[in-house]
Amino acid sequence: MEPVLLIRRELMSNYEYQFASRHFPVVESRVLCGERLVIGRYSVLPLYAELDRDVKLLGSRLINSFEQHHWVAAFEYYRDLKEFTPETWDDDTIYQCRHQGPFVVKGKTKSRKWQWKTHMFAATKSEALQLGQRLKDDAEIGEQGVVYRRYIPLRTFGLGKDGLPFTNEWRFFYFGEQRLSYAYYWPGSDYLQKASIPAAAVALADRIAAITARFVQFFTLDMAETEAGEWILIEVNDGQASVPSEHDLDELYGNLRQAVAANAAQA
Repeated sequence: MEPVLLIRRELMSNYEYQFASRHFPVVESRVLCGERLVIGRYSVLPLYAELDRDVKLLGSRLINSFEQHHWVAAFEYYRDLKEFTPETWDDDTIYQCRHQGPFVVKGKTKSRKWQWKTHMFAATKSEALQLGQRLKDDAEIGEQGVVYRRYIPLRTFGLGKDGLPFTNEWRFFYFGEQRLSYAYYWPGSDYLQKASIPAAAVALADRIAAITARFVQFFTLDMAETEAGEWILIEVNDGQASVPSEHDLDELYGNLRQAVAANAAQA
Protein backbone atom coordinates (compact mmCIF):
# COMPACT_ATOMS: atom_id res chain seq x y z
CA MET A 1 0.00 0.00 0.00
CA GLU A 2 1.12 3.54 -0.73
CA PRO A 3 1.35 5.68 2.42
CA VAL A 4 -0.61 8.85 3.10
CA LEU A 5 -0.52 11.26 6.02
CA LEU A 6 -3.98 11.96 7.43
CA ILE A 7 -3.57 15.13 9.47
CA ARG A 8 -5.63 17.45 11.61
CA ARG A 9 -4.31 20.65 10.14
CA GLU A 10 -5.00 22.87 13.13
CA LEU A 11 -2.76 20.65 15.28
CA MET A 12 0.21 20.52 12.91
CA SER A 13 2.45 23.56 12.76
CA ASN A 14 3.22 25.17 9.41
CA TYR A 15 6.85 24.32 10.00
CA GLU A 16 6.17 20.61 10.45
CA TYR A 17 3.71 20.60 7.56
CA GLN A 18 6.30 21.78 5.05
CA PHE A 19 8.53 18.77 5.84
CA ALA A 20 5.69 16.26 6.13
CA SER A 21 4.31 17.25 2.73
CA ARG A 22 7.79 17.04 1.19
CA HIS A 23 7.93 13.29 1.85
CA PHE A 24 4.26 12.18 1.90
CA PRO A 25 0.97 12.99 0.25
CA VAL A 26 -1.08 14.79 2.89
CA VAL A 27 -4.88 14.81 3.27
CA GLU A 28 -7.26 16.14 5.88
CA SER A 29 -10.20 13.76 5.38
CA ARG A 30 -10.37 10.02 5.89
CA VAL A 31 -12.56 9.65 2.79
CA LEU A 32 -9.47 10.47 0.70
CA CYS A 33 -7.50 7.55 2.18
CA GLY A 34 -8.76 4.69 0.04
CA GLU A 35 -6.41 1.73 -0.41
CA ARG A 36 -3.59 3.42 1.46
CA LEU A 37 -1.39 2.91 4.50
CA VAL A 38 -2.72 5.70 6.71
CA ILE A 39 -0.39 7.52 9.11
CA GLY A 40 -2.70 9.62 11.24
CA ARG A 41 -0.61 12.55 12.41
CA TYR A 42 -2.56 14.27 15.22
CA SER A 43 -5.81 12.87 13.75
CA VAL A 44 -6.36 9.47 15.38
CA LEU A 45 -7.74 10.62 18.72
CA PRO A 46 -10.10 10.65 20.49
CA LEU A 47 -12.00 8.04 18.41
CA TYR A 48 -9.23 5.68 17.33
CA ALA A 49 -11.42 2.57 17.01
CA GLU A 50 -13.86 4.46 14.79
CA LEU A 51 -11.08 5.69 12.50
CA ASP A 52 -9.55 2.21 12.38
CA ARG A 53 -12.92 0.81 11.28
CA ASP A 54 -13.50 3.52 8.67
CA VAL A 55 -10.13 3.16 6.95
CA LYS A 56 -10.63 -0.60 6.79
CA LEU A 57 -13.94 -0.01 5.03
CA LEU A 58 -11.97 2.04 2.47
CA GLY A 59 -9.62 -0.88 1.85
CA SER A 60 -6.87 0.80 3.86
CA ARG A 61 -5.20 0.30 7.22
CA LEU A 62 -3.71 2.47 9.91
CA ILE A 63 0.03 2.21 10.49
CA ASN A 64 -0.87 1.07 14.04
CA SER A 65 -3.97 -1.09 14.40
CA PHE A 66 -6.39 -0.35 17.20
CA GLU A 67 -4.93 -3.27 19.16
CA GLN A 68 -1.40 -1.91 18.73
CA HIS A 69 -2.49 1.56 19.75
CA HIS A 70 -4.29 0.14 22.78
CA TRP A 71 -1.11 -1.60 23.97
CA VAL A 72 0.42 1.87 24.28
CA ALA A 73 -2.58 3.95 25.32
CA ALA A 74 -3.80 1.54 28.00
CA PHE A 75 -0.33 1.41 29.57
CA GLU A 76 -0.12 -2.30 28.77
CA TYR A 77 3.49 -1.74 27.78
CA TYR A 78 4.43 -1.55 31.45
CA ARG A 79 4.01 -5.31 31.76
CA ASP A 80 6.61 -5.91 29.04
CA LEU A 81 9.01 -3.04 29.81
CA LYS A 82 8.84 -2.70 33.60
CA GLU A 83 12.54 -3.47 34.08
CA PHE A 84 13.42 -0.27 32.21
CA THR A 85 10.97 2.23 33.69
CA PRO A 86 9.87 3.54 37.12
CA GLU A 87 7.72 1.25 39.24
CA THR A 88 4.06 1.98 38.57
CA TRP A 89 0.68 1.27 40.16
CA ASP A 90 -2.89 1.82 38.99
CA ASP A 91 -6.16 2.10 40.88
CA ASP A 92 -6.30 -1.66 41.33
CA THR A 93 -2.82 -1.98 42.82
CA ILE A 94 -1.98 1.34 44.50
CA TYR A 95 -3.45 0.22 47.84
CA GLN A 96 -1.00 -2.69 47.90
CA CYS A 97 1.92 -0.32 47.26
CA ARG A 98 4.41 -0.08 50.12
CA HIS A 99 6.24 2.88 48.62
CA GLN A 100 5.27 5.94 50.65
CA GLY A 101 6.43 8.61 48.21
CA PRO A 102 7.22 10.64 46.35
CA PHE A 103 5.09 9.88 43.26
CA VAL A 104 4.36 11.18 39.79
CA VAL A 105 0.61 10.96 39.14
CA LYS A 106 -0.72 11.18 35.59
CA GLY A 107 -3.08 9.75 33.00
CA LYS A 108 -2.03 6.63 31.14
CA THR A 109 -0.99 8.80 28.19
CA LYS A 110 -1.58 12.42 29.19
CA SER A 111 -0.28 14.46 32.10
CA ARG A 112 -0.74 17.95 33.49
CA LYS A 113 3.00 18.53 33.71
CA TRP A 114 2.72 22.30 33.29
CA GLN A 115 0.93 22.26 36.66
CA TRP A 116 3.69 20.15 38.17
CA LYS A 117 3.33 21.04 41.85
CA THR A 118 -0.45 20.71 42.01
CA HIS A 119 -1.37 18.22 39.25
CA MET A 120 1.57 15.83 38.81
CA PHE A 121 3.97 15.61 41.76
CA ALA A 122 2.92 14.14 45.11
CA ALA A 123 5.32 13.95 48.05
CA THR A 124 3.47 11.18 49.88
CA LYS A 125 1.19 8.26 49.10
CA SER A 126 -1.72 10.03 50.79
CA GLU A 127 -1.20 13.10 48.59
CA ALA A 128 -0.87 10.86 45.52
CA LEU A 129 -4.25 9.25 46.23
CA GLN A 130 -5.86 12.66 46.66
CA LEU A 131 -4.29 13.90 43.45
CA GLY A 132 -5.43 10.78 41.62
CA GLN A 133 -9.01 11.50 42.66
CA ARG A 134 -8.76 15.08 41.40
CA LEU A 135 -7.32 13.96 38.07
CA LYS A 136 -10.25 11.61 37.57
CA ASP A 137 -12.44 14.73 37.42
CA ASP A 138 -10.35 15.88 34.43
CA ALA A 139 -12.42 14.67 31.45
CA GLU A 140 -9.41 13.70 29.32
CA ILE A 141 -7.39 11.99 32.05
CA GLY A 142 -10.37 10.45 33.79
CA GLU A 143 -11.28 8.60 30.61
CA GLN A 144 -7.74 7.22 30.26
CA GLY A 145 -7.34 6.13 33.85
CA VAL A 146 -4.72 7.27 36.37
CA VAL A 147 -1.32 5.74 37.11
CA TYR A 148 0.93 6.34 40.12
CA ARG A 149 4.64 6.19 39.32
CA ARG A 150 7.58 6.08 41.70
CA TYR A 151 9.29 9.47 41.41
CA ILE A 152 12.92 9.11 40.38
CA PRO A 153 14.96 12.34 40.45
CA LEU A 154 16.33 13.10 36.99
CA ARG A 155 19.30 15.17 35.92
CA THR A 156 17.76 18.63 35.89
CA PHE A 157 19.04 21.80 34.22
CA GLY A 158 16.46 24.19 35.65
CA LEU A 159 12.86 24.65 36.72
CA GLY A 160 10.00 25.97 34.65
CA LYS A 161 6.47 27.07 35.41
CA ASP A 162 5.11 25.67 38.68
CA GLY A 163 8.44 23.99 39.39
CA LEU A 164 8.42 21.71 36.35
CA PRO A 165 11.94 20.22 36.04
CA PHE A 166 13.63 20.59 32.66
CA THR A 167 15.58 17.36 32.52
CA ASN A 168 18.06 15.59 30.29
CA GLU A 169 15.32 13.77 28.40
CA TRP A 170 15.29 12.61 24.77
CA ARG A 171 12.57 11.44 22.39
CA PHE A 172 13.19 8.59 19.93
CA PHE A 173 10.98 7.77 16.92
CA TYR A 174 10.91 4.18 15.64
CA PHE A 175 9.29 2.25 12.83
CA GLY A 176 9.51 -1.30 14.10
CA GLU A 177 13.07 -1.79 15.26
CA GLN A 178 14.39 0.90 12.92
CA ARG A 179 15.37 4.09 14.69
CA LEU A 180 14.16 7.05 12.61
CA SER A 181 15.59 9.92 14.64
CA TYR A 182 16.14 11.14 18.18
CA ALA A 183 16.43 14.58 19.73
CA TYR A 184 16.19 16.53 22.97
CA TYR A 185 12.70 16.30 24.44
CA TRP A 186 12.01 19.89 25.52
CA PRO A 187 11.33 22.00 22.39
CA GLY A 188 12.57 25.57 22.42
CA SER A 189 14.31 25.04 25.75
CA ASP A 190 17.13 27.26 26.98
CA TYR A 191 18.95 24.08 28.05
CA LEU A 192 19.42 22.48 24.64
CA GLN A 193 23.15 23.25 24.63
CA LYS A 194 23.60 21.52 27.98
CA ALA A 195 21.78 18.36 26.96
CA SER A 196 23.69 15.30 25.79
CA ILE A 197 23.11 11.58 25.43
CA PRO A 198 25.82 8.88 25.35
CA ALA A 199 26.00 6.04 22.86
CA ALA A 200 25.13 3.57 25.62
CA ALA A 201 21.78 5.29 26.21
CA VAL A 202 21.00 5.20 22.49
CA ALA A 203 21.83 1.48 22.49
CA LEU A 204 19.50 1.00 25.48
CA ALA A 205 16.70 2.74 23.58
CA ASP A 206 17.30 0.42 20.63
CA ARG A 207 17.14 -2.57 22.98
CA ILE A 208 13.80 -1.38 24.38
CA ALA A 209 12.55 -0.68 20.84
CA ALA A 210 13.28 -4.28 19.84
CA ILE A 211 10.81 -5.41 22.52
CA THR A 212 8.28 -2.67 21.78
CA ALA A 213 8.27 -3.49 18.07
CA ARG A 214 6.68 -6.87 18.86
CA PHE A 215 3.53 -5.01 19.89
CA VAL A 216 3.32 -1.77 17.89
CA GLN A 217 4.78 -0.58 14.59
CA PHE A 218 5.21 3.22 14.80
CA PHE A 219 6.09 4.57 18.24
CA THR A 220 8.20 6.89 20.33
CA LEU A 221 10.32 6.20 23.41
CA ASP A 222 11.17 8.95 25.88
CA MET A 223 14.46 8.28 27.66
CA ALA A 224 15.93 10.29 30.54
CA GLU A 225 19.06 10.43 32.68
CA THR A 226 18.64 10.03 36.43
CA GLU A 227 20.55 12.07 39.01
CA ALA A 228 22.68 8.97 39.51
CA GLY A 229 23.70 8.98 35.84
CA GLU A 230 21.62 5.99 34.76
CA TRP A 231 19.22 6.03 31.81
CA ILE A 232 15.58 4.96 32.10
CA LEU A 233 12.47 4.79 29.97
CA ILE A 234 9.97 7.48 30.88
CA GLU A 235 7.15 6.42 28.57
CA VAL A 236 6.06 4.94 25.25
CA ASN A 237 3.73 6.79 22.89
CA ASP A 238 1.98 6.12 19.59
CA GLY A 239 4.16 7.75 16.94
CA GLN A 240 1.13 9.21 15.21
CA ALA A 241 0.33 11.47 18.15
CA SER A 242 3.86 12.33 19.33
CA VAL A 243 5.22 15.85 18.93
CA PRO A 244 8.68 15.83 17.28
CA SER A 245 10.39 18.06 19.88
CA GLU A 246 13.79 19.20 18.56
CA HIS A 247 13.94 16.58 15.77
CA ASP A 248 15.33 17.27 12.32
CA LEU A 249 11.96 16.95 10.54
CA ASP A 250 13.49 16.32 7.14
CA GLU A 251 15.37 13.38 8.63
CA LEU A 252 12.34 12.11 10.57
CA TYR A 253 9.87 12.16 7.69
CA GLY A 254 12.44 11.08 5.13
CA ASN A 255 13.48 8.07 7.19
CA LEU A 256 9.84 7.19 7.90
CA ARG A 257 9.05 7.22 4.19
CA GLN A 258 12.03 4.98 3.43
CA ALA A 259 11.16 2.59 6.26
CA VAL A 260 7.55 2.29 5.11
CA ALA A 261 8.67 1.65 1.53
CA ALA A 262 11.18 -1.01 2.61
CA ASN A 263 8.55 -2.73 4.74
CA ALA A 264 6.09 -2.75 1.83
CA ALA A 265 8.72 -4.26 -0.47
CA GLN A 266 9.29 -7.12 1.98
CA ALA A 267 5.59 -7.86 2.44
